[in-house]
Amino acid sequence: MAHLRQDARTGRSGRPTLAVVGATGAVGTVMRQILSQRADVWGEIRLIASPRSAGRKLAVRGEETEVIALTEEAFDGVDVAMFDVPDEVAERWAPLAVAKGAVVVDNSGTFRMDPDVPLVVPEVNPHAVRMRPRGIIANPSCTTLSMIVALGALHAEFGLRELVASSYQAVSGAGRAGVATLRQQLSLVAGTELGTGPGDVRRAVGDNTGPFPEPVALNVVPWAGSAREDGWSSEELKVRDESRKILGLPDLPVAITCVRVPVITTHSLTVHARFEGEVTVEGAREILATAPGVVLFDNPAAGEFPTPADVVGTDPTWVGRVRRALDDPTALELFVCGDNLRKGSALNTAQIAEVVAAELA
Repeated sequence: MAHLRQDARTGRSGRPTLAVVGATGAVGTVMRQILSQRADVWGEIRLIASPRSAGRKLAVRGEETEVIALTEEAFDGVDVAMFDVPDEVAERWAPLAVAKGAVVVDNSGTFRMDPDVPLVVPEVNPHAVRMRPRGIIANPSCTTLSMIVALGALHAEFGLRELVASSYQAVSGAGRAGVATLRQQLSLVAGTELGTGPGDVRRAVGDNTGPFPEPVALNVVPWAGSAREDGWSSEELKVRDESRKILGLPDLPVAITCVRVPVITTHSLTVHARFEGEVTVEGAREILATAPGVVLFDNPAAGEFPTPADVVGTDPTWVGRVRRALDDPTALELFVCGDNLRKGSALNTAQIAEVVAAELA
């Protein structure tokens, strides 16, 4: 049975109370910006973080709001709680927030594959929000989100039957440590002739590889996540499992290789998608041009296609290089970009929370 609130403890102007857990982190910072930019559906917005951040004042909706410590009492009177925290924090605190009466929208990886927790992308499967037996709704990973809105629109029309993708993931996907590592490495290699001999970048960087197994400056690293069986990474299995769950295709064949690139923010993917029947570029372009949350930017002859440098800081999934496969009339080739901190994390969480807020109204 769905976990449905019987009453909403509403705040300002009869609107629901929102808690942002992890408000001082990288995603939490973007979340506060998004909450200030989108339609204001919330009453009180409560900023929650670790005890060491309690007492800080942060801006949200143009107001200075004091951060409070993460405790059970912090969820008193909260209708919706968005979690932008590490897995172990979400695992402990999300059920406690639910016990206090809140609907939890969780951005960690803890609950994504729990069969009693819907994995939601509002442009693709908004109906899943209402079926939440545990009172928790999960947000997909940033890599999946960079691709799935466009893919979901095409699947709704053509019927997806196989997916092959390679990701080109920004260092901010590894958090602030990833960004700091790339910036420091860039300072070490700038103005040099490094990158012209085997191992020269590695020697210059030394042990300063941060959360990455190899240097990312002047380099690409074919690895993201942690090791899993048979040579796969956790990030690759996330994309496979999450895509299947969001699209409702539990047996979808998926092949994915995740690569880290020297980009601060915005993930990119090449996508080879096979469908149930023959597809046309014209049909695909029409679908993508009208799909909510998608921008079609595709005129290679004029040098027009999405790149991270242009997409960063924007909300949609940008799609270009739309082609029919050379050897398969049922397959399309795409290049997609999405800001991994906005739609890839904070924005999708906020959109889910807004769907819940409408339900509680």
